[in-house]
Amino acid sequence: MKVRIPSLPEFDSDNYPQAVVALRLISEKEDAETPFHQHHKCQLVLALSGFVKCKIDDAIWIVPPDCAVWIPSQLAHSNQISKNADVCMLFVNPDIEGMPDKSCTLSVTPLLRELIIHLTAQEQDYAKGGSTDRLVTVLIEQLRSMRTEHYDFPIPTEPRLKAIAKALIAAPEDRRTVAQWASQHAMSERTLARLVKSEIGLTFGRWRGQLHIVLALQKLAVGESVQRIAEELGYESVSAFITFFKKILGQSPKQYIRLKQL
Repeated sequence: MKVRIPSLPEFDSDNYPQAVVALRLISEKEDAETPFHQHHKCQLVLALSGFVKCKIDDAIWIVPPDCAVWIPSQLAHSNQISKNADVCMLFVNPDIEGMPDKSCTLSVTPLLRELIIHLTAQEQDYAKGGSTDRLVTVLIEQLRSMRTEHYDFPIPTEPRLKAIAKALIAAPEDRRTVAQWASQHAMSERTLARLVKSEIGLTFGRWRGQLHIVLALQKLAVGESVQRIAEELGYESVSAFITFFKKILGQSPKQYIRLKQL
């Protein structure tokens, strides 16, 4: 089923007894965001073009082209869809075995991508045992084999870390040191470093780096230049940003986009 963004509230996946149903969304002139909601079926958010930013529980998740975010059953979330984006939403019964039990970003194979696109074009109240139902069986097997990626920015519940996270989101170019952030929030550098490690499982630098990756992928997906992205994220030079990006994802920004366009 293909709809325009304003029609999204009219689609309720839980009204369908089918194991898997799908919806294709087309945004046009401006960004669109759904309010926080939840449903019985799990959800897979796949960006065919543009990007989707999902707010789920305690993290922000980015969906660059040919990747998807998995949202478990009954977990409150909202989806911000960029202008001129083409997005597929897949809804999956939570009792299907082999699906992720936590939110995660998944790499989507070309076959799975085409299966999902095909399903969105079918009647969603398809009969059990019919051709669409048989296609869904193959789709489910493909879902089980998806590789996990890391495109999220965790937002802790601890008040001081939550405040720092919001400040970083508002000004990702802010290059203050751990000591400077600690001083602002009346604690020692060691205490802040230990708090970030215990709450998030990352160093402060790696945590901030996760936000930069999330934002860089978002900006690359809508065609921003590498130079402009480097400036907006506060890097001293384009080469410094490229080195950072390559260290995290194993390839330069241009290589990443080129591979996604194949």
